[in-house]
Amino acid sequence: MSAVSFQNVTKTFQSGDRTVRALQGVSFDIEEGEFFGLLGPNGAGKTTLISILAGLSRASSGKVSVQGHDVVGDYAAARKALGVVPQELVFDPFFSVRETLRIQSAYFGLRRNDDWIDELLANLGLSDKADANMRQLSGGMKRRVLVAQALVHRPPVIVLDEPTAGVDVELRQTLWHFIAQLNKQGHAVLLTTHYLEEAEALCGRIGMLKQGQLVALDRTSALLAGTASTMLRFKTDHDLPSELAARARVTGRIVQLPARDANEIEQILAQLRVAQCHVEDLEMGRADLEDVFLSIMQGNQGTPAKVEVAA
Repeated sequence: MSAVSFQNVTKTFQSGDRTVRALQGVSFDIEEGEFFGLLGPNGAGKTTLISILAGLSRASSGKVSVQGHDVVGDYAAARKALGVVPQELVFDPFFSVRETLRIQSAYFGLRRNDDWIDELLANLGLSDKADANMRQLSGGMKRRVLVAQALVHRPPVIVLDEPTAGVDVELRQTLWHFIAQLNKQGHAVLLTTHYLEEAEALCGRIGMLKQGQLVALDRTSALLAGTASTMLRFKTDHDLPSELAARARVTGRIVQLPARDANEIEQILAQLRVAQCHVEDLEMGRADLEDVFLSIMQGNQGTPAKVEVAA
């Protein structure tokens, strides 16, 4: 039995006179104990899919289940198996951190849950804020409380929707250390993030959405192996030759170009010399998940929609 199963999920809604298809026949499973990354640009359908999973929205067609429990027909059991950290900072300003977690525990019928609450507070760096009112906390601290709320009933499936958006490095490190521990204990994790280095480091398998369609689904290692093995990186203040500019990823002065072998690297360097394009800090490294993501989103991947269901 899968931890989460999406079967031919479609979501449409009306926008004026237009019918918008937010999701188009999305199908994949997340296995028990798997750390799965769901990636895509803004508007690709990631949050819509998670809203359907959490019961906040209903699919137009298809079926979604959590540990075999249908999210519509067996909502209570499905929701109990799920812990969701939303993108938005939603909190009740009238309670302290500890009171907030006790109230969340009560929603799931849990009493005498203080030992686990104390463990959550300690692991998320909130112990010294336990008696602080929620409205007194910084944005980063409120984010930590949202994570604690999602985990207070020890759900076997954890959903993290952009959990580190706009937060400091300390929280990111604290959160990932704790979530990795839970994953090792058998909790399945579904992560959406725009920090692709996080997805590459944490996720064993990745799915990518584009305009509501699943365009890639494979192990992280296989996705990385499917793109150019080498990236040429350098800095320049000059315009690139048009042929190279069409292939380059440019961030400020930093240019990255894919190269499959030594011959292609030499060709690139020769083109730069001919164009009198002065380069600095030249280095070579392997392609990362951001390179793969951009290649697939731009339609340059040879077979992007390869499906590997096994965890």
